[in-house]
Amino acid sequence: MTQRAFRGDSACYHDALLKYLAGERIAFTISADLTSELRHVCTAPGVAWTRFEDRLTETVEVAEIVFTPGTWPKAAAPLRYVALRVSPKQGQLFDQGPKHLAVVSNRWELEAPALVRWHWGKAGTIEFVHDVTKNDLAAGVPPSGKFGANAAWYRLTLLTYNVLTVLRHRALPPRFWDARPKRLRYEVFTVPAALRAHARQLTARLGAPPLTVEEVVTARKQLRDLRATLRVGRASGSG
Repeated sequence: MTQRAFRGDSACYHDALLKYLAGERIAFTISADLTSELRHVCTAPGVAWTRFEDRLTETVEVAEIVFTPGTWPKAAAPLRYVALRVSPKQGQLFDQGPKHLAVVSNRWELEAPALVRWHWGKAGTIEFVHDVTKNDLAAGVPPSGKFGANAAWYRLTLLTYNVLTVLRHRALPPRFWDARPKRLRYEVFTVPAALRAHARQLTARLGAPPLTVEEVVTARKQLRDLRATLRVGRASGSG
């Protein structure tokens, strides 16, 4: 049985598309246009906000809200709206308060935070990739005045980003799935250990690392299994 899913930005927030996806029972999440009616619901005093992400300069909260577009058929299944509130941690000049966003979906089996994370995983979310490669992996600092050298440099940063993505999602625990390179560097790549040689065996004693021994061993095993799977795939493809 083929299962289909759709994730889109606010350019896809159209009645015809919403009705089609709901009618075909295609699981979807779409960034909703924050109309005056929807903004009024998001900013109402009774909204039960829950902390979602605690970022360096801002806090992101999520909440379930009840909203129905004016053209949505009364006999149709109700849509699910999840609101987000992004609040800066420190006041800024001409600060206009928190920023509100909303996501519409027909998926009810996921909790609101999980739904938002699934939505943010859409292929069109390239801004986050640009942010990480430019600010964390030095893509924003070209090493040369020559176009070819800078292009090669950027390819290296993208390869690094892809390798780290595979590491986070295929080997590390779920708490690292959204970790940026800096966090991986401090909590995974630079785990302190005391090496000891005894009876022709080399052991490493980890000094209270963020990663437990079991997680390190599990990560290595999953990467080894992944490498074996890729080798088998390449061998069968060449045959």
